[in-house]
Amino acid sequence: MKFGGTSVATSEARAAVVRAVRASIDLGAAPVVVVSAMGRAGDPYATDTLLSLVSGAAPDLREKDLLMATGEVISAVVLAHELRSAGVNARAFTGAEAGVGTDGVHGGAAVTDIHPGPLRAAIAQGVVPVVTGFQGVAVDGALTTLGRGGSDTTACALGVALEADAVEIYTDVDGVMSADPRAYDGPTVLEVIRADELHQMARHGARVVHTPAAELALASGLAVRVRNTYTDHPGTLVADIAAYRPDRVATAVSHSDGVARLRVSLPAPEGTRAHMAAQARVYRAMADACVSLDMFTPVGETLVFALAEDSLDRASEVLSSLGLTYRVQAALSKVTLVGAGMHGVPGVMARMAEYLDRAGVTVLQTADSHATISVLVPSEECRPAVVALHDGFGLGDEPA
Repeated sequence: MKFGGTSVATSEARAAVVRAVRASIDLGAAPVVVVSAMGRAGDPYATDTLLSLVSGAAPDLREKDLLMATGEVISAVVLAHELRSAGVNARAFTGAEAGVGTDGVHGGAAVTDIHPGPLRAAIAQGVVPVVTGFQGVAVDGALTTLGRGGSDTTACALGVALEADAVEIYTDVDGVMSADPRAYDGPTVLEVIRADELHQMARHGARVVHTPAAELALASGLAVRVRNTYTDHPGTLVADIAAYRPDRVATAVSHSDGVARLRVSLPAPEGTRAHMAAQARVYRAMADACVSLDMFTPVGETLVFALAEDSLDRASEVLSSLGLTYRVQAALSKVTLVGAGMHGVPGVMARMAEYLDRAGVTVLQTADSHATISVLVPSEECRPAVVALHDGFGLGDEPA
């Protein structure tokens, strides 16, 4: 049972968590609880608030992880105390004590292994472990954090290691939405979503679960449900892709802001091989500089791709070092239609283009996979694009 920052931010919220844990025990389960830091930016123990204590010069990455991890430690200790006060035998565990091993990358570590012996021992003694999310320990003993949203990954990794019946991710909404409520008024709560669809939503900007957590759910077949801490709503079941067949071509619309587009002029090639070699040099240099690229489109002697706006400075340095000229277009958004049912279905892109055209949306670039079609649009046209696709594909309607 993973509880996010808003679910542990206040005494009233934690009382709801205690009720949920007790209800799980009453049903005969042996819950393991994973917690995020309390609240959001501005709240005393939220991650962003803690980081503001070392604002200015960039802090040492190891020390930054130490600082950020204290938010989850505070949450775990406070919630374990309140569970015990309510008659539930509970004990707080750090990520290291829970056996969460990582690859040692500060600020964005990957979980490499889980040694759940201490948790199994606690469960056998009738204790409810309350584990700090978002953190683990490297081989050299260094504390490392898993990136924003990493508590979801902690919960899913522990769920796999403990062979849990299910992982329940609790938040302040009723489940996975068909669109971000900030971009679409009144989106539908999805009753069921395929694991690969959830993964694609997370990859393309939906703040549903941490992307590595969605990857774990996809790879392991782990049963995951996204629920509301404060209501009895059944939430959204993340279904095994082998057991669930979508009944519509599209399931949801995701979007991500803060996107830029680079148009790079490559040296005039003397043949296709030379042209490909020039592209490869750009890709390799960007990779070495840890710049993630998206929506690649080679057009003659021009290479066009998208990237996060906060990577622009590094990308510009790379291109300048290669002696290449380029143009930047910023203030863009990527809007993505997600649906496992679109694979092999003709006409989905045609419908998207028609809906966006009617809404007056300017499409700058497109990309697709077996379960997604993404369009790059000016940021001011993001909301109209989300609304056009959500309404056009009837995502708020009952399946036919």
